[in-house]
Amino acid sequence: MEENNNNFNNIDEYIALYPQEVQDKLQALRKVIREAAPEAEEKISWRMPTFAYHGNLVHFAAFKNHIGLYPGVNGIEHFEHRFSEYKSSKGAVQFPLNKPIPFDLVREIVLFKVEENKKDTEIKDQKKKKQKYNA
Repeated sequence: MEENNNNFNNIDEYIALYPQEVQDKLQALRKVIREAAPEAEEKISWRMPTFAYHGNLVHFAAFKNHIGLYPGVNGIEHFEHRFSEYKSSKGAVQFPLNKPIPFDLVREIVLFKVEENKKDTEIKDQKKKKQKYNA
């Protein structure tokens, strides 16, 4: 299965493009992300299912042999010691389709990203207030 280039407008349409076995894994992944970040908005960004809360939390995508999870550089760096059995890069980790997805790890990554995004938003808000008062 190559990355699907069909048109889709939401996560349901994206998931429906794949065989049932892959759909089941994508839906399970989506459920874990939704449970860890219930206030996050679902959207399509970079042609991938995305969850956003104070900015992007995670993207995910299906490929021929794996499902990629994209929590950004900090999300990967913080958990890289837990990725020894997975291929990972600067901003992504690959979960092979022929193995179970480590949902507990995914949950931890999403919770980490929620807190990170909240802190980043607070820092930005404080800077804006400071600039406003100094103007």
